[in-house]
Amino acid sequence: MGKKIRKIKKIRIHREGTNQLVIGALAMIAIAALLWFAFDTPIPFWCFAVVAAIVYGIVLNFYSCPKRFLNVEDTDGIVVAPADGKVVVVEEVDEDRYFHDRRIQVSIFMSLFNVHANWFPVDGKVKLVRHFNGNYHKAWLPKASEENEHADVMITTDDGTDILCRQIAGAVARRIVTYAQEGEECYIDEHLGFIKLGSRVDIFLPLGTEICVKVGQKATGDQTIIGKLKK
Repeated sequence: MGKKIRKIKKIRIHREGTNQLVIGALAMIAIAALLWFAFDTPIPFWCFAVVAAIVYGIVLNFYSCPKRFLNVEDTDGIVVAPADGKVVVVEEVDEDRYFHDRRIQVSIFMSLFNVHANWFPVDGKVKLVRHFNGNYHKAWLPKASEENEHADVMITTDDGTDILCRQIAGAVARRIVTYAQEGEECYIDEHLGFIKLGSRVDIFLPLGTEICVKVGQKATGDQTIIGKLKK
């Protein structure tokens, strides 16, 4: 499933945050108005305005939804980062739920300051979508991958390779949104889902995959190539 190079980039607000941003803005305006008329000095108003602007800016960035396109002509065999954040795991693990063999796990942790939209990491067809209830450990802990609430999306590439992408809730996150549906074709550049607040995304790749990132590296969703599948 090759793609031609596309250079258009747009930034918009994700639909998951529209209501919260509107309600938050109205609440801040109401509080600011009360402070302005309730005190003889404008100091309380300006203190609140500065703090509110900083907080609102962080939340606005959190709910931003950049429209990105991978600047690669042929995406066959390419695995891109499914999320913005920091690479916290690159290691071989035993994956016993689906594959029952060794896989390379690459994990990306998203802080409050990252965009929380998630992208499909490969071109292919959605094989399965599963949601699991669980705990809310800190997302960077190893046990979070199995014990935290999470959603699994398995994608089969054109050559029959299965890739597992796992959305994981964190200590604060309480909602995982998955747009992927079983049986549909999916492509790099398309949104897989969204996770609210701090969280993490794991990718499980077959052994032999050329890994292009390392622990501690910053990744940009749909832009950073994290691996190249063995052909």
